[in-house]
Amino acid sequence: MIQHSLRSLFGFDADTAVTGLSADSRAIKPGMVFAALPGTNMDGRDYIPQAVKNGAVAILSVEGTAADIPVITNRNPRLIYAQTAAKLYPGQPKTVVAMTGTNGKSSTVEFLRQIWAYAGLNAACFGTLGVTSSAGYKPMTHTTPDAIALHQTLSELASEGVTHVAMEASSHGLKQFRMDAVKVSASGFSNLTQDHFDYHPTVRDYFTAKARLFIELTPRGAPVVINTNDKYGQHLTEVCEGLGLEVSRVGWTGEDIRIDEVMPHAAGQKLTLVVHGKRYVVDLPLAGEFQALNAVAALGLALKTGVDLDAALEALAHLTGVAGRLELAGVKDGAPVYVDFAHTEDGLEKLLRSVRPHTAGKIVIVFGCGGDRDPNKRAKMGAVAAKLADQVIVTDDNPRGENAADIRKAVLVGCPDATEVGDRAAAISAGIARLGPQDCLVIAGKGHEQGQIVGGKIIPFSDVDVARELLA
Repeated sequence: MIQHSLRSLFGFDADTAVTGLSADSRAIKPGMVFAALPGTNMDGRDYIPQAVKNGAVAILSVEGTAADIPVITNRNPRLIYAQTAAKLYPGQPKTVVAMTGTNGKSSTVEFLRQIWAYAGLNAACFGTLGVTSSAGYKPMTHTTPDAIALHQTLSELASEGVTHVAMEASSHGLKQFRMDAVKVSASGFSNLTQDHFDYHPTVRDYFTAKARLFIELTPRGAPVVINTNDKYGQHLTEVCEGLGLEVSRVGWTGEDIRIDEVMPHAAGQKLTLVVHGKRYVVDLPLAGEFQALNAVAALGLALKTGVDLDAALEALAHLTGVAGRLELAGVKDGAPVYVDFAHTEDGLEKLLRSVRPHTAGKIVIVFGCGGDRDPNKRAKMGAVAAKLADQVIVTDDNPRGENAADIRKAVLVGCPDATEVGDRAAAISAGIARLGPQDCLVIAGKGHEQGQIVGGKIIPFSDVDVARELLA
């Protein structure tokens, strides 16, 4: 990394050399700048003494912050942090696509990466599931990473020769300005449903955070692909057209790419798509209506970033699913066992409605709700499970700092006839035991996660691994 100075990075009246930047005081080494950012749960200013002790040469923070070393203050230090991250790690792939929405981001960016790769492009994607490129896979900690990690990732991908990258854009990341220095080429929107209301005070605030991607970060005239199935997608379409963005409508109600018909079969589904007025039939090797919606969003973004229609449609027939997104863990006497990340009322409803056409017998579901997260969705998720599954087993998800039994009790308000099994492995075992030849088991809530958060500890736990061990 090129060495910078306080003057070159921040316009500060000093030529002090700067070797790096971090918002984590523990990561500060001599010569670095510490970003003391006020947050929801903690205030970075409380850690200034530790950062100074570790060798920080300056502090970046809000106005009114004082320290024994130079302090760079701004009304919006998070924005300055993101802009500085881009200066420290300046490389970005030529084409950067950002995907937002409540559900479907991970699958859409991965499907887009696969379509690009099928078309012969050097492509990558990153978000909740980590970074995937032709060089392999690397884990990540956040859906939209810290601005430093984000620009480091983009810079590394560019240096590897990646020309096309698709990234998830979370509401947290957008509201906290993490993406503000990213040169976005095109953007996508999947849907908006109840989630993250522990962070967003209202639905309006949640939508506004998502909409920032289109209103403030996507250049005028750039293409945007919007699923118009819900009122938020329809409203966003109007907003984007008013801003002069090139809008492509997709989904069941899509005017540019419309799903006309879906025929489920054991290995996936046959889709009839209407693309710009012309009909095409595609064999999608993935189960679930929501997978069809994600694939169509990826198709739209692929077309808007230069992929030929025939190549893109051909690529859809070769898509492979994403870890923890309706992932087939195994089969018991012909009955599939799926693992999925669905952890919202809408996500659970889409999941159960998606497996119903593929299931001749009964649907059994094992799920719970996370602690220290939106408590209002617990009974609602229970009600969805009771309505759309035949048998419900309520278990623990990630209780975090809450009492696990209290969380289960809240879920059971919506599904009073469900079976309660607190131990997640035992609950999965009970679900498998109930399966007949034409049935289906869905284990929901944790998806790809490799641990269960109980109190302050992360206990190793994988739904897929547990299910496979039990099936074996």
